Amino acid sequence: MENPLLLFPQLNISASKDKSYYKVMKSMVKEEPHQASKPGAKQKRNRLSLLLQKPEFHEGDQLGKPGNLTKAASVSPEEAVKWGESFEKLLSEKAGLDAFTKFLKTEFSEENIEFWIACEDYKKSKSTHELSPKARKIYETFIQKDAPKEVNLDFQTKELTSQNIDQPLITTFDAAQNRVYRLMEQDCYPRFLRSEPYLNLVRGKNPSRPTLRRRSRSFTVNDFQGVRPDLTIW
Repeated sequence: MENPLLLFPQLNISASKDKSYYKVMKSMVKEEPHQASKPGAKQKRNRLSLLLQKPEFHEGDQLGKPGNLTKAASVSPEEAVKWGESFEKLLSEKAGLDAFTKFLKTEFSEENIEFWIACEDYKKSKSTHELSPKARKIYETFIQKDAPKEVNLDFQTKELTSQNIDQPLITTFDAAQNRVYRLMEQDCYPRFLRSEPYLNLVRGKNPSRPTLRRRSRSFTVNDFQGVRPDLTIW
């Protein structure tokens, strides 16, 4: 057997075993400088903190957003019952609009109400100079192919809207807005009236807020049937 001194001349055999082991390990660590360069837990936390402070990590004032939906609204059963009279009645009241928006979020189709709200704001433009930038923003956000929040429009309506973008009028989005409005009225609104959060409002109940995991838009709504809605506003 070879002499240990020849293999590990740096070891001091007169020292304790612990000290000898420490010296060997220390030399091994020095041979792997890349490990020491890895950021520690504290550095990672600092990086995450800086990222979260960037504007893109906060919603802020986004196109089509109906205000702060995180504040709970006090809605009486009588008010909730009135929302069931008509879709127009529901959207005409801020609490109803916010409640319906929160419901659409649970169905992952909030782009429809956001587009409708954006169109309502567009029609309130006070000058023709405001129309062009607003029209372009709405078109790029909701209508053009592969838009980040593309709404479901038939080919004819989309083409008609696209042709008027370069020289927009106050009525440029009327056809598209009416199409989305009817879709929500005939499809989403009846489900809203049958939803547990709305029925609890009518009954005067105050259910606790459930947890909802957001999905990628590549899935279908059917994959998430039975998920309880986010009731922040209620």
